[in-house]
Amino acid sequence: MKSMSTKAMIGLLSLGVSAFAIGTTEFVIVGLLQTVADDLSISVTKAGTLVSGYAAAIAIGTPIVTTLTSKLPKKGLLMILMMIFILGNGLSSLSHSYELLLFSRIITAVAHGVFFAIAATVATEIVPENKKGSAISIMFTGLTVATIVGVPFGTFVGQVFGWRATFLAVAVLGLIGLLVNLFAIERIKRERSAPTLKDVGQLIINYRILLALLMTSLGFGGTFALFTYLSPILENVSGISSDMIVWMLLIYGIAVAVGNIIGGKLSNNHPVKALRFVFFFQMIVLLLQMVLLPNKALSYLSVVILGLFAFMSSPGVQAYIVTLAEKLVPSAKDIASALNISAFNVGIAGGSALGALAVDYMTYLDTAWIGAVMVLIAFLLAVLNYKLDKKQNLF
Repeated sequence: MKSMSTKAMIGLLSLGVSAFAIGTTEFVIVGLLQTVADDLSISVTKAGTLVSGYAAAIAIGTPIVTTLTSKLPKKGLLMILMMIFILGNGLSSLSHSYELLLFSRIITAVAHGVFFAIAATVATEIVPENKKGSAISIMFTGLTVATIVGVPFGTFVGQVFGWRATFLAVAVLGLIGLLVNLFAIERIKRERSAPTLKDVGQLIINYRILLALLMTSLGFGGTFALFTYLSPILENVSGISSDMIVWMLLIYGIAVAVGNIIGGKLSNNHPVKALRFVFFFQMIVLLLQMVLLPNKALSYLSVVILGLFAFMSSPGVQAYIVTLAEKLVPSAKDIASALNISAFNVGIAGGSALGALAVDYMTYLDTAWIGAVMVLIAFLLAVLNYKLDKKQNLF
């Protein structure tokens, strides 16, 4: 089995630096939800739309912008996207109204989605065939480190200096990511032929691609039905003090990092084969939250197992869609990657919205079983996709 070269590893880690900045800006709002709501005099559920709205902007904008920019050199495009990301966070730091903050996050979100779509395909191109899952896992390590360090640190900064200071700090992180990518990533060859509208159409109408995208959306969305409101749940249900929330998010982030590494290793050969087990245990973990979270002592265990399975599916579903597109519509794998990033964020938006309904009309704990139902459907789709792959001899 071929191993990764040093050059490939440096390239993947440099992409991970940008992923760290991007992941921090998407998820730090979870730790600041109550702070932002109080400062802007809005409800917690309205503040929650800063999560779901961000995700919706990624879902809609990513495939469109990726298609429109498909002829641009990939390295240059990654640089432009990081510049837009920096400007978007700078605008967030200057926002004094809900509307301006939402607008600035939408700008940032589009850059976020396209960056991950292009970076994921770059990651798979610079490593051997049998290392694609691990390559995406390494690139996504930046995202998981963001949950370990970025989100708790950003939450701390927001609590001490105000939430606007958090977004200013993220803009600085984005600048660091831009500089690292500029020097560490070599110029990447353009695709011989850019995807056409016909290619995009073939992706959208291909039922195998649609099944994979739906699996991604539901599997990832199930986590966010609960995670979006994790801070108020820990405070109001578990009885954790607001000062301890930062440390709880740190514990969660460490667990996410471990789960992401495991998910990458499981996904190197036939990703969907492993995803069946990942989704099954993720569903069980979500259901357990209804018992664990009301107990202050057990809530620490709750956060650990939630984090462990939260992103474990990420490398698998991304590697799966890229590999599937290579076999079905090879010229449009960048677009397939973009559609999968959209599917992630349709799931985040949908899960957050369903979580908001639970918070408004039921209880905080109802977010757990709602998320579990979403993941149950993802599990059934993983089983179906695996059977279809075997039947069609795709893997």
